[in-house]
Amino acid sequence: MTFQDVFKNSFLESTSSISALNMTVTLIVSFLIGVFIYQIYKKSYQSVVFTKSFSMSLVMMTMITALVIMAITSNVVLSLGMVGALSIVRFRSAIKDPMDIIFMFWSIAAGIVTGANLYTLAILGSIVIGIVIIAFSGSLSENTPYLLVLHYTKEEDEEKILNKLKATVDRFFVKSKIVDENHVEYTIELRVKNEEMSFVNDMKQIPSVTHVTLVSSMEFTQ
Repeated sequence: MTFQDVFKNSFLESTSSISALNMTVTLIVSFLIGVFIYQIYKKSYQSVVFTKSFSMSLVMMTMITALVIMAITSNVVLSLGMVGALSIVRFRSAIKDPMDIIFMFWSIAAGIVTGANLYTLAILGSIVIGIVIIAFSGSLSENTPYLLVLHYTKEEDEEKILNKLKATVDRFFVKSKIVDENHVEYTIELRVKNEEMSFVNDMKQIPSVTHVTLVSSMEFTQ
């Protein structure tokens, strides 16, 4: 037997079968871990608009990664082909929150570990990571985030409006400012102090302010 025959038999044609039980258990465990990641993401979310499609993709990402790892571990040649194929994949969606990257990496890592049949590591590791994320997110402000949409007609009242916000809300961030010939529109992300809403009425008392709308981000989480 030549070296080529040995190499072919032991490497190129080396495959390991995956039982139906193993596939079922791996997919169930990856699904449960993905749901756990989804719940942690939903509970610790700090921005204004909750994106349900992204949170659901975390579950699918965990399961798909586990599926790919199962296929890779069954055949060496297939693993090399998948590495080459996956290297050309590019994600074009912009990640607005750095924490979203953490959750994506968590889902992929959990899928890899689960696909390698290291169930205990995947489960315990995910529990520890979830506890850490909840602990850190709990230390942040728990005030409900809101979107304030404000219309006014005089440009010189802008400083008065912003000073009013600084004095009455916990913190705020200007998301957009639209100016046309007749009025100015502000969209502001903010968190109020102790759910105090009276500042909305105070804003309307400014003569040039024509319209004020306050929308709770909780409407977007369903």
